[in-house]
Amino acid sequence: MTDALELDALWEDFHRAVNMTSAELAAWLKVRDAAEDTEPLPEQAGSPTGQHVLAILQKRRTDLTEDDLRVMRKVVDTVDEEADVENEPEAEDTRRRHRLMTIGHDPLKP
Repeated sequence: MTDALELDALWEDFHRAVNMTSAELAAWLKVRDAAEDTEPLPEQAGSPTGQHVLAILQKRRTDLTEDDLRVMRKVVDTVDEEADVENEPEAEDTRRRHRLMTIGHDPLKP
């Protein structure tokens, strides 16, 4: 398991990267997957990573598992990498925003 200092840093980095609330993320995952032929059960909407992020947001720090920590690191790395992308065409920027929102980060949110 990660030591206390590493866990504290990861917790902070994760909550910096994931700037959507659990309610916002849950709503986005439902909207994102909504289609006549593809809509899953509402509680199963979204990618496995998006669902895992949603579960992490509803946990206390002391309840995190090794799998949670792995997903948290992945989300932080993804958001940090995407933040380095500049001057994309508008259509690609929209796709990028939607991809990031699927893991709980809305780049347009302050």
